[in-house]
This record gives sequence, C-alpha cells and structure tokens, in this order.
Amino acid sequence: MGTGTGSTGRTGDLARAAVLLYDEAQKLWVPAGVVPGAGGAPQSPPSCVQLFQQPGSLAFRLLGRRLGPEQQVVLNCPLARGLRYSQATPQFHQWREGRRVWGLSFASPPEAAQFAGAVLRALQALEQGEPDR
Repeated sequence: MGTGTGSTGRTGDLARAAVLLYDEAQKLWVPAGVVPGAGGAPQSPPSCVQLFQQPGSLAFRLLGRRLGPEQQVVLNCPLARGLRYSQATPQFHQWREGRRVWGLSFASPPEAAQFAGAVLRALQALEQGEPDR
C-alpha cells in the first residue's frame, strides 16, 4: 500500500491485512471488530494497518482501520520495549499485548515481509533507545 504521513506522527509502512485476535476460550483466531457473515460466521475483512511514530520520540503505535466507508478502528496497539513480533508464517504475524494476542494475515508474503521489517526496525530502535528514521 506504500508509505505516508498521519496526523498523529510519521508512519512507516502501510499494509493490507486481516486483523485478528486469539480467543483463548475457543482456541481459535477471530476477526477484530467482528462482522457477521453468511450464516452468522465471522468474516475477516481487510484492514489498512499502519506503523506510526511520534516525531522526535521513541513512541510507536500500530493502527488498523477496516477498509470501507466506516473505517472502523480494529487495532490500536502501542509498541513497547521487549515486545516480541513473531513471523509465524510468511503471511501471518503475531504478537502479545498484555492479555491479548494479535495476528495479522497479509495478502502476500512480500507485503508481510516489508511490514515486518518496519516493525522490527521500530522495536530495535526501542531496545537501543534511539529514534528510528
């Protein structure tokens, strides 16, 4: 999807991905901001996921908005020092924030790899204590 600038700060990469949360009780991934589908089954519509950085600081945040007219926010997660971003498969990445486990299911491995690179650079900057970019 490219790169751009948001009103709350600079953004690294943008990607199209389904945003998911792990439901521990059901032992399965469910779409964030569930949308009922055919027969009541939840669907996982694509979202635009962005990595924001507050200018001049080490504050990073992942923000996901559902594609479509409503642009529902389905992901708003700060990146914290020590967060482990795992590339479980070339198209599926996950991490834990507190008690929640987030997942991103990307449309293509190259898009996933590009986005993961941006997130890993941000996490490295947090570990080193130096602003990235």
